[in-house]
Amino acid sequence: MTVSDTIAAVSTPPGEGAIALIRVSGANAIEIADEIFRGKEEPSRFDSHVQHLGEIVGAEDQLIDQGVLSVHRAPGSYTGEDLVEISCHGGTLVSAKVLDACLRAGARAARPGEFTERAFLNGKMDLTQAEAVIDLIRARTDLALRSATEQLQGRLGNQIRKIRDELIALLAHINASIDFPEEGISPDEDETLCVRLDSIREAIAALLATADQGRVLREGVRVVIYGATNAGKSSLLNRLLGCDRVIVSDTHGTTRDTIEETVNLEGVPIRLLDTAGLRTSESEVESKGIARTEESLQLADLRLHIADRNAPKPAHFNSRKLSEFNGQTNLPAVAAHSAEAAAKAGSARAG
Repeated sequence: MTVSDTIAAVSTPPGEGAIALIRVSGANAIEIADEIFRGKEEPSRFDSHVQHLGEIVGAEDQLIDQGVLSVHRAPGSYTGEDLVEISCHGGTLVSAKVLDACLRAGARAARPGEFTERAFLNGKMDLTQAEAVIDLIRARTDLALRSATEQLQGRLGNQIRKIRDELIALLAHINASIDFPEEGISPDEDETLCVRLDSIREAIAALLATADQGRVLREGVRVVIYGATNAGKSSLLNRLLGCDRVIVSDTHGTTRDTIEETVNLEGVPIRLLDTAGLRTSESEVESKGIARTEESLQLADLRLHIADRNAPKPAHFNSRKLSEFNGQTNLPAVAAHSAEAAAKAGSARAG
């Protein structure tokens, strides 16, 4: 596998749809298009970036589908190579057969992300823009989409290049003053050098400070809802989601596995995890669920501890310190009394 290979892949999601898109990129992309496409003229004679209607054929010129094909000539394509895009009907079998025809004609199946990799290697985008492509695809909120779009437009890359240029200019000035003293190049004084270096250091620190924000926009805030059994954890998750996502029962130990759902809170994806209640259990299945709860707590960005003020906590749960789960004492945590427990207490008093 080399960058000189001609690659092909279905670029639309699997499943049924109106249209499926198959891409072919590489030195032989147009030659492959000539072999599998039948229209008024051969794709090798097409103007760049113009779609043409025709028939897509497989082995022995057997008709696969009718579709449109466009040729994007290097270097004015996404990958910087000759690129062919074939739009056919969006059936799972149809798109697979069109791809198979491309592979039979000499292409190989592309690796995940290889089209964007080639765009990077051919200078069509920098590494920050290449990383932004997958962030754009996976964006689940408006803020995440905006962040990915700005990065794809080169905002982050431009900031990094500016810092790099400033460092190079500073180093060049120092080297020149040392290597060519006869030219009268006076080096900056120590104080001036420190000011310039501090400015660069602050710019780097400002960029690094946005790393957590970018991670949150990409991956979401991981909120683990935990507590003793029957404290109201699943009821809270259902209430936050606005639907009955999790089974709720008075039976202790109903939830035996972690259940994750995502909500959009003012543009920030919040990943809510309902977990198995923490208690001493002789059930092997429930014990495994409790172990998963503890694993989730280690990876949490925020811990939401739900407690029933009217029910005694298990002895082993009382002895646990929050910091023991991952060795951090500054991890955000919220303790809350369940509304379900309060409702039960109110009913008991009324009776």
